[in-house]
Amino acid sequence: MKKIIVGALIALVVLLVLTVLVVGLFLDKAIKRGVETWGPRLTKVDVRLQSASLSLLSGSGSIKGLMVGNPPGFTTPSAIQVGTASLSLEPRSLLSDKIVVRSIIVQGPEITFETDLKNNNLKKILANVQETTGGGTKEPAKPQEPGQPKEAKPTKKLQVDDFIISGGRVHVALTGLGGQSATIPLPDIHLQSLGQGPEGITPGELAKLVLEAVEKGATQAAAGNVTDIGKAAINFSKDPNQAGSNALNSVSKGLGNLLKKK
Repeated sequence: MKKIIVGALIALVVLLVLTVLVVGLFLDKAIKRGVETWGPRLTKVDVRLQSASLSLLSGSGSIKGLMVGNPPGFTTPSAIQVGTASLSLEPRSLLSDKIVVRSIIVQGPEITFETDLKNNNLKKILANVQETTGGGTKEPAKPQEPGQPKEAKPTKKLQVDDFIISGGRVHVALTGLGGQSATIPLPDIHLQSLGQGPEGITPGELAKLVLEAVEKGATQAAAGNVTDIGKAAINFSKDPNQAGSNALNSVSKGLGNLLKKK
């Protein structure tokens, strides 16, 4: 009898482990599919994710190879590239209406700030998010096939205690000057206490807040490194001696105007 009970307990443990592994595998695929499905609808640009992993037991996870493309009219290959990012959440909150994320840490993202000194790609993506979410209060609606019943909108909300972006680089590409660019550091970004009220925030609202911070940081970094960016403009000119001061003044004035629009 004792052997039967021990055997049953072992079988139960094995079954539980297999269930967690299988559910975790499907959850990883669901995260990747969700990012690549909702990301383009939210931003109106191509969004791809290489892989995602999340442990249901510890609540720790990571994503690899996130790429956010550029809107039409911009020529650089992408706006944002993230090699790896880690996250930590409350596993039990996955069963509730609000998922509690303790931290999201993005290390060393590569940001392309493409500008014609009047507008820039990051600001356009942010405008797309604002338009899609109705100013950040609604989630993008899924297109419905003719004859199908209306699909319910996602009800999951988020709470993000810490969202940290560090070690990033900004590649400033000047559209009117052949895409010549300078690479400068992105100031570290730390967003705290997002969605801690009972209502939480939607994924669209989170994306809006993060994009606002990234676009602001990239613009300020570019404006603070006018000399290096101006050198790129001078190098592109056929007559550097004649165009040098004009290029530097033009870049300085243009980036200054972008900052004034904040």
